[in-house]
Amino acid sequence: MGELRFLFLVSALWACLLAGGPPAGADTTVTARLEPSNDSGVTGTASLTATDGGGLRVVIHAAGHVPGVPHAQHLHGSPGKGHYMCPSAANDADGDGLLTNEEAAGEYGKVFVALTTRGDASAASGLAVDRMPVADATGHLDYARTFSADELPDGLVERLSEVHVVQHGIDVNGNGKYDMAGAGVSSFAENLGVPDIPEEATDPASCGVVTGAKSPMSPHGGVETGGGDPRSVDLPVAALGGLLVAGSLLVLWRVRRGRAGNS
Repeated sequence: MGELRFLFLVSALWACLLAGGPPAGADTTVTARLEPSNDSGVTGTASLTATDGGGLRVVIHAAGHVPGVPHAQHLHGSPGKGHYMCPSAANDADGDGLLTNEEAAGEYGKVFVALTTRGDASAASGLAVDRMPVADATGHLDYARTFSADELPDGLVERLSEVHVVQHGIDVNGNGKYDMAGAGVSSFAENLGVPDIPEEATDPASCGVVTGAKSPMSPHGGVETGGGDPRSVDLPVAALGGLLVAGSLLVLWRVRRGRAGNS
């Protein structure tokens, strides 16, 4: 009876390893390290937690932002297309030294969720600067909001390994605010029917790709991160499972050998 109990425990542990982590229904979190875009100096971290019930909690801590102004931020991505990168200077198509949202979107994809502080969170609120977080006097931005399932696009929670966290808003001319003198009017905003928005307000300031997944080589020549199936069993986990099975068999063999020697 003791041997059966031992085998059952080993089998249960091995099943958990094959499942790739906690049981169904438990919260799942992916994280991203925010890196500067447009030489903004912005850095930070973001965590995305898929909660029980299909919701999503987003927590962001960043520093280096233009102080005292709102910063539009979103979950971007191209799920299913196998492309997981943040933009670089190589994406500056016109070579003017400024990476616009249009140029960068080829890497980080379209808006899935507008990370507003309240109200609507759809792509339609992507430029709702009155509901975007504001950096404090030192350029720090702290954000936390939990979105319910009905506030999220279908399938997003199941594919969190394929999104980017992007924050916008830079200060090209160093005067501590968004204005037309810095880089002119935002063509991105104009194309969405929102006139008189400075380019500075819509250009990317930081970008982060979530960790914990893999993808093929980038079409731009670099190794990409993101994507993949987080439930897959990697080699270390498989090796550990093999050791557990081998160890259990060895223990049972020694127990039975000892009993045979005492009989």
